[in-house]
Amino acid sequence: MDYVLHLSKDKKFKQLFAGGTTHSLKKKKHLCVYLCGSIMSQQLSTKVAAVIYDRFLALYDNKIPTAAQIEATPFETLRGIGLSNAKVNYIQNVARFDMEHGINYTVLNKMDNEAIITYLTQIKGVGRWTVEMMLMFALCREDVFAVDDLGIQQAMVKLYKLNTDDKKALKQDMLRISQKWSPYRTYACLHLWRWKDNTPDTAAKKPGAAKGKNAG
Repeated sequence: MDYVLHLSKDKKFKQLFAGGTTHSLKKKKHLCVYLCGSIMSQQLSTKVAAVIYDRFLALYDNKIPTAAQIEATPFETLRGIGLSNAKVNYIQNVARFDMEHGINYTVLNKMDNEAIITYLTQIKGVGRWTVEMMLMFALCREDVFAVDDLGIQQAMVKLYKLNTDDKKALKQDMLRISQKWSPYRTYACLHLWRWKDNTPDTAAKKPGAAKGKNAG
């Protein structure tokens, strides 16, 4: 694969391919629900997040709901599936934003990564990390680097022997190193997570099954 050849130019990173594993990306259809699922799963274990997401779908006869259906769902009904007050508000914020502005490929395909981050972080409850995960795992953008992700930080500190005393300097070092991986930084992140054995489960089967290590 092209990205393996490119990333292998970094001699330290090349060792991550020792197992021969490669990754592929697959677009998700329902971006609003994907973003809602990501919010639901923040700070939860994979198992608990999956249970809550299943309960969420059960509210709509196990079909993917529209933004209008989510927005119209009573607050207490959403609380009843195990969501906090804040998460219910955030999910309904996402649904309203989709209804008013659009969270779909027609809208987002016109934007670059930073423009999408700016666009979606207008929504209260949606932070940069959450949008970066969406860019990677739902929109399949190949050149996303999640510098604030704890797993990525831990992997790069270990692989490149980076100093952790100054968090700002650490991130600058990470960004500097990551530049050589462009335009395949998403794949670099996937291999760093796998190497650390803590891949965010947003890459898994269900939207929003992510462990929000740096959620928001």
